[in-house]
Amino acid sequence: MTRFEDIKAFAFDVDGVFTDGLVLAMPDGDLLRQFNSKDCFGVRTAVDNGFPCAIITGGVSQSLLHRARSLGIRDKHLYMLSKDKESDFLHFCRSICLEPAQVAFVGDDIPDIPAMLASGLGVCPSDAVAEVRSAADFVSTFAGGRGCIRDLVERVLKPQDKWLFDPKNPWKGSHPDSITKFAKLTGRNREMPDQVGHDEA
Repeated sequence: MTRFEDIKAFAFDVDGVFTDGLVLAMPDGDLLRQFNSKDCFGVRTAVDNGFPCAIITGGVSQSLLHRARSLGIRDKHLYMLSKDKESDFLHFCRSICLEPAQVAFVGDDIPDIPAMLASGLGVCPSDAVAEVRSAADFVSTFAGGRGCIRDLVERVLKPQDKWLFDPKNPWKGSHPDSITKFAKLTGRNREMPDQVGHDEA
């Protein structure tokens, strides 16, 4: 098994890893997922400290694309509708010029096993199915959508002295133009009024 301190990149399944596995089906066909903010902070910190990250999922949704971008995950490293996760995992490794042994993969269900076995560090949440727990190199004490990603990222970054972040610097992730435009209407992002006292409440 590859040691945590030897890992240079991460690849994640979504449902049951970033989330607790539940999805809300919307009338337009989109599937809404609930992400753990601490897990997401871990991923953003990893990206900002030079760790390439990928999402490899059989699912697909516009909201998932937006979420991946906000975490700093590049579009080319977002593999949706994945039918062969091992192949997509190896493609990701080649694209970042790393050996599979240098990359961790996190999954929770049977389709994730081939990618886990191909990776240097196969990881799963505590509530993964039995077959995945048996195949994993490391079983987190945290459940899917409840901190398993944050657990892994900290175990990898801290021994490398890369659990570093500056709260005053913005994340590298991006948001849809409509969200960015909306944000500029709020708080300190607002344009200051010409005369003090004439701003609306």
